[in-house]
Amino acid sequence: MKLILTVIQDKDSAKLLNALVEHNFRATKLASTGGFLKSGNTTFMIGTEDIRVEKALQIIKENCQSRDQLVAPVSPMGGNADSYVPYPVEVEVGGATVFVLPVEQFKQF
Repeated sequence: MKLILTVIQDKDSAKLLNALVEHNFRATKLASTGGFLKSGNTTFMIGTEDIRVEKALQIIKENCQSRDQLVAPVSPMGGNADSYVPYPVEVEVGGATVFVLPVEQFKQF
């Protein structure tokens, strides 16, 4: 048995959850916040049998797309402002960060 932890952008969460349910995966959805952009993320915990891990990863990949987004940089407080860029910068966001962990024991009460 494996536990799949995946961190995705909030924009992709409903689409991913629907796809997981459609393929009979059980998932727990948690609100989370990213450190870089300080924007809302969703973390899914998906428990599944070893033989279904690849299918789960395929569903995640198909439903969580990366995209470009303009972000306003935060000015440095007390630091060197020489490298500070005062205009929005385009960064790639989205996609999915996925961890697949072994489960030593699983119980349901």
